[in-house]
Amino acid sequence: MRAQFGPGGNPEAFYAAGYKASVEIPAWLGTLKLTAYEYQCTRGVNIKEETAIKIGQQAAKYGVKLSIHAPYYISLSTDDVKIIGNTQNHFLKSLEVAHWMGADRIVFHMGGLGKQDRKVAMENVKRALFTLLELVDKRGITGIYLCPETMGKQNQLGSLEEVLAVCTLSEWLIPTIDFGHLHAVTGGKYTTEEEFEAVFDKVGEILGKEVAKNLHIHFSPIEFTKGGEKRHWTFADEFGPPYEPFVAVCAKRGFTPRVICESAGTQAADAKAMQDLYVSLIEQK
Repeated sequence: MRAQFGPGGNPEAFYAAGYKASVEIPAWLGTLKLTAYEYQCTRGVNIKEETAIKIGQQAAKYGVKLSIHAPYYISLSTDDVKIIGNTQNHFLKSLEVAHWMGADRIVFHMGGLGKQDRKVAMENVKRALFTLLELVDKRGITGIYLCPETMGKQNQLGSLEEVLAVCTLSEWLIPTIDFGHLHAVTGGKYTTEEEFEAVFDKVGEILGKEVAKNLHIHFSPIEFTKGGEKRHWTFADEFGPPYEPFVAVCAKRGFTPRVICESAGTQAADAKAMQDLYVSLIEQK
């Protein structure tokens, strides 16, 4: 098994080539030999069952692994009853679409801090996830991993330590490590092989070597300020983190993550750049 690479959402080149619908993207990714795709439900879960099934069928045909990015509206950190109810609905709709589509992972953000203490907010997250997992089990929509994402702003829950702590609650919780976000929130770290290796090792220490080997990863260059993430860029721009040391670590250590590129508009081309480097390093071994 090798690492999989692909875009988050549909890149500009997909539309420039004359394609219009996400149903067509697995075939287009096949021409690039990319093997992963993250369907974006970030503005709400609005896809029809028929469309989701067709995307899943095409993805299976072209060997593309599917994940879903759940709505940004999710907030597990709140104690507001109405928001908690809406959050559960966003998750349940995302899980329903994942089953239709054959996606095996749902990426989500845990939520902002507001005026809460981080420890209080984290307790809210854990309590909400326990309730959600019980609901998922009762409804029989199990078998899909929920993947809390490391975040790029100081006022959001989602440090590496917080994400890993949440993932100890259930085998169905695995992390989404967004190295662009980690780069932004730490003020420019994650530029060397040693720094990337430290993350994999930390995951392995807390969640086990298999989880570390097969991580769900987001990667893109990000501009940041003192508060953290400001804007996504492309590999052609001057912003970090650099992908070369990250890919070198994966090849050297035998890691086989699913890497979703979230560059601004060039996410497929940049995913292809990472894949090409990965393959060249693997074949040199």
